Amino acid sequence: MKAQSLWKFGGLTPLRLTQMGIKKMGEDELSTRSSSLSYYFMLALFPMFVFLLSLLGLFAQSGTQLRDRIMTTLAQLTPGSASDLVHNVVNQTLLHSSGVKLAAGILGALWAASGGMSAIITSLNVIYRTKETRSIIKQKLTVLGLTLGLALLMIVAVVLALHGGQIGQLIADHVGLGAAFRISWKILQWPVMFAAMLLSYSLVYYWGPDLKERKWYWVTPGAAVGVAMWLVASLGLRVYLHFFNSYSATYGSLGAVVILMLWLYITGFAILVGGEVNWVIENEDKKAAEFESKRSDLERKLDAAA
Repeated sequence: MKAQSLWKFGGLTPLRLTQMGIKKMGEDELSTRSSSLSYYFMLALFPMFVFLLSLLGLFAQSGTQLRDRIMTTLAQLTPGSASDLVHNVVNQTLLHSSGVKLAAGILGALWAASGGMSAIITSLNVIYRTKETRSIIKQKLTVLGLTLGLALLMIVAVVLALHGGQIGQLIADHVGLGAAFRISWKILQWPVMFAAMLLSYSLVYYWGPDLKERKWYWVTPGAAVGVAMWLVASLGLRVYLHFFNSYSATYGSLGAVVILMLWLYITGFAILVGGEVNWVIENEDKKAAEFESKRSDLERKLDAAA
């Protein structure tokens, strides 16, 4: 049977899909699971940044303008004073590590950073109503593969944001294309970044849960909802902290940590909400397919009896 498009929402209206999604979020205790994810993300965040910068060290040596700009951009993904916290911790880690130690620590950083992905997979298994049956080795390979894949997509997105114009200029000069290409590239680099984010979500939803039957979709409604929710919530938090930052007054020197934990909670919540949306649609498609199969069997039996 041909796979149904998830963009048909399983025959549900957007309002009905939203209602069913909210109901299932409550059943799966999504808020509690997102709080748990924020803890694992906190432990995995700095190893992930060190791992990313270690990979980038192959192209941008320590102290170069490219390394500094990329590290600043990665840190500024977090809102408010949390960006200073991330920047300082990662910068001190890199400064106190020699090239040999840093290179030797790449695998260790990848292993530590994969803890956040492992927590996501556990939560997605709950959302998709499935039990983990993969072997320990297969589980860890899946976690490490997803972590590495998302790290590479993050690098692509950050490099395009920082040097998309220069890359377009080099391509245009090398191939011999005119100014029209350079203008088009400056416009297209942002959709490409957005596509990289959508692809990262789709990879997590495809490989994360232990599903018996997998169907690949380049862009799913859940991925679109998750990315949009994360972008809007992150922007809203940044605006709020810019005008009404009361965390530092309440928590003192721990304000940056609290802001970072809140942003990580939003990140985890957005990922899980996308999974919930996909599950509701896929479950409706499955029920519709089962109904059609039973109806076809009944019609064949009635035809045979006649």
